[in-house]
Amino acid sequence: MKKEGNIKISSENMMPIIKKWLYSDKDIFLREIVANGIDAITKFKKLVDIGEAADNGEELSVKISVDKKAKTLTVEDNGIGMTADEVENYITQIAFSGASDFLQKYEKAAGDGIIGHFGLGFYSAYMVSENVEIYTKSYKNEPSVNWESDGNSTYSIEECEKEGRGTKIVMHIAAEEKEFLEESNIKQLVKKYCSFMPYNVYVDFKGDGKDEPLNTTSPLYIKSPKDCTDEDYKKFYTDTFMDYNEPIFWIHLNMDYPFKLKGILYFPKVRNKLELERGKVKLYCNQVFIADNIKEVIPEFLMLLNGVIDCPDIPLNVSRSFLQNDSQVRKISKHITKKVADKLTSLYKNDKKHFEECWGDIANFIKFGCIKEKDFYEKVKDIIIYKDINGQYTNISELIGNSDNQPSETTEENKAEDKGAKEEKPETVYYVSDEQQQAQYVKLFKDQGLNAILCDNFIDPHFLSFLEYETPTKIKFMRIDADVAGALKNEENVEDEVLKDIFKNALNNDKITIKTEALKNSEVPAIILVDEYMRRYSEMGQYYGMSDGELNKTLVVNTACPTAQKIKTLEAEKRDFVARYIYSLALASFKKLSPEELDKFIKDNLVLLDNYLD
Repeated sequence: MKKEGNIKISSENMMPIIKKWLYSDKDIFLREIVANGIDAITKFKKLVDIGEAADNGEELSVKISVDKKAKTLTVEDNGIGMTADEVENYITQIAFSGASDFLQKYEKAAGDGIIGHFGLGFYSAYMVSENVEIYTKSYKNEPSVNWESDGNSTYSIEECEKEGRGTKIVMHIAAEEKEFLEESNIKQLVKKYCSFMPYNVYVDFKGDGKDEPLNTTSPLYIKSPKDCTDEDYKKFYTDTFMDYNEPIFWIHLNMDYPFKLKGILYFPKVRNKLELERGKVKLYCNQVFIADNIKEVIPEFLMLLNGVIDCPDIPLNVSRSFLQNDSQVRKISKHITKKVADKLTSLYKNDKKHFEECWGDIANFIKFGCIKEKDFYEKVKDIIIYKDINGQYTNISELIGNSDNQPSETTEENKAEDKGAKEEKPETVYYVSDEQQQAQYVKLFKDQGLNAILCDNFIDPHFLSFLEYETPTKIKFMRIDADVAGALKNEENVEDEVLKDIFKNALNNDKITIKTEALKNSEVPAIILVDEYMRRYSEMGQYYGMSDGELNKTLVVNTACPTAQKIKTLEAEKRDFVARYIYSLALASFKKLSPEELDKFIKDNLVLLDNYLD
């Protein structure tokens, strides 16, 4: 016989789960208890505004105090307070939210500011307490109430004496959690979780009530950008992130539609261009700290920045530390991305000089953002710039649009080919990954009036591959030592089989391909080239520990160089020595010599010196 019924959950079984698993960090309990106090004050303020409660003029605030002797931590507010019935409803019935009940009753007047959703925050106190007491008096002037429980399935509730409206939570701290009775620890937690709460939060350890509030009730990010100065932004940055290096610029988010969102994102100075340093973006909900770097709301690439974002519309889950992954969160994340892209585009268009000055600090961030977020790439692709070998900034559109500055393998006749076919052929953009190491190649380019861009950050290899993937018919990248650009060669290229055989026999290395070509620069006897895509593949293998890094090289001997031609007139022994020495010179211009290669190069130089001195 089929039987149906309701599943019953025993609080006796629930409490251990709540105490152990509800929150990822036990110190969050203080945020929850203080935030509940702020909620109570916010509710009271709303009722005052609509005339349902009377304000006696006292400061609305939350006070935290410690009694080490009694081993108690107390959090007291002078907010709305609770009646006996409300204590029964909101405290003893787990997950019956007082906030949602209040919002339902006062929907139009409530507006923003009420944080709680599930009524579970209070029970976080049991993560550090063996017993918790509540003393509360409602604004309705009904009898005060005392509630007490050791966190098991039983509680007691009775009338009590309490002066003044509001609620006092007294936590009897467990022996193993005595760290939460230390002043420095409590102040640190208040600064971490309560820095921007909208009403003053006091920590009173002396008992004289003279302590200064530890929070800022009107943080800079909730103000209108027109009311903030550059000095205000810099001070807020230093105070919030303890970074005394001034940020290069910032983005002030301030919107009410399609959702409420306020915040400031700072672009910090880059300390090391060889890595992406993780920043800290603090997420708040109505000035209550949620967590750092919440990936559901903050796009991953924005976590390289420092900043504060406050969004009352984020759908909080059971505890304030977790978010429901719904469409609203994705919309918020996309909107933040759009605002950042808009700011960067505006800076590029309106103050290009400043944009170029900042590029060294923001380049990695933008490139990483493009790789991680397609929408971001589409919005900023036209403002991505590169410094060229002449020290000027340019973007890809300018590079591929100015064929006079780019090497080309095509002749004048080839340039007259069908235009449609030409548009399908990607333009080659040459780049330099190490300006000092590749100095000889750079000189060859400059001497012929050619250009190349600098791509010397660790993210550039990934980014160049990304751009090629996104624009396969428009652009391909070639490192400056990967190919002999057409404009570097003499129009009548001269091959020399004799010279090729001399070097082939002298080097006797199957991993080195020998070519002979006439270059316009007759001072360089030879250069080394490595196929672009084989090198990329090898570098990827090295990254994953799958390659020894050895690459097949091409030695291009310059038949236009008199020194190279003189080799043919030497006797066999000297001929081989000079050929190997020219290879060593080319190798030194191509890469940093290994200890063995450097040792051989030094010995060869000594041989030359000895011959010269003789």
